[in-house]
Amino acid sequence: MDINTHQKIDRNLCGTPLEIKEGFSRVELLLTDNMSADESGLIHGGFIFGLADYAAMIAVNHPNVVLGSSDVKFLKPLKRGDTVVAEAKVENIAGKKHTVRVTVENKGTKIFEGIFTCFVLEKHVLSD
Repeated sequence: MDINTHQKIDRNLCGTPLEIKEGFSRVELLLTDNMSADESGLIHGGFIFGLADYAAMIAVNHPNVVLGSSDVKFLKPLKRGDTVVAEAKVENIAGKKHTVRVTVENKGTKIFEGIFTCFVLEKHVLSD
C-alpha cells in the first residue's frame, strides 16, 4: 500500500514505516543523541509524540488528514539508542472524523498510548 500523506516528513525524526494496511500502520524510530533532553540521554517526549502522530496520519492515509486533538499518556522514559515501534489503528470513522488508537513499545514494553482525533478535510488545510 502506498503512503498518501506527509510525503516530506523527516523519517530520522518521525520514524520509518514498517507496515501499512487500510486503517493500520507500524512505524519504527531509532532514538538518537540529538533527541536527548540532557546529558543522561533522556529522550524528549516530543519525539515520541511525533512518531505516534505520524503513525496515526499513515493509518488514516489521506493527503488532507490533519490532527485535531489527542489524549496521550507517557508510561516510561526512554534513552538514546533505544528503538521504538508505534502501532496505529483506526477505531472509528464518523464523517470526516477518524479516531485512531496508537501505542508505542520498546522491547515489548508499552511506553506510550493515546487516542488521536484526526480529520480528513476536503482540501489541504493551507489551501485558499
